[in-house]
Amino acid sequence: MITEKITQNMEVIGADGVHVGTVDGVANGRIKLAKRDSGEGQHKNHEHFIHLGLVADVEGQRVRLSANAAVAVTFEEERSGKPV
Repeated sequence: MITEKITQNMEVIGADGVHVGTVDGVANGRIKLAKRDSGEGQHKNHEHFIHLGLVADVEGQRVRLSANAAVAVTFEEERSGKPV
């Protein structure tokens, strides 16, 4: 199962190779991204999550998503499951 290959501190990248975030953990069908990658403004220091359904592959120490980074970040969610 792909979730067993995903570990803390792995880089999450879009299909285009652009950095999306860093894995803080995996739980409840979602990747929890490290707060340090949460952006600026109202999203700074918030936990963001990406559904495992967006994961295309795990390549070494990288989790590659099936969407380009610019699109993938639009699917990020808050802890509650609400969109960012």
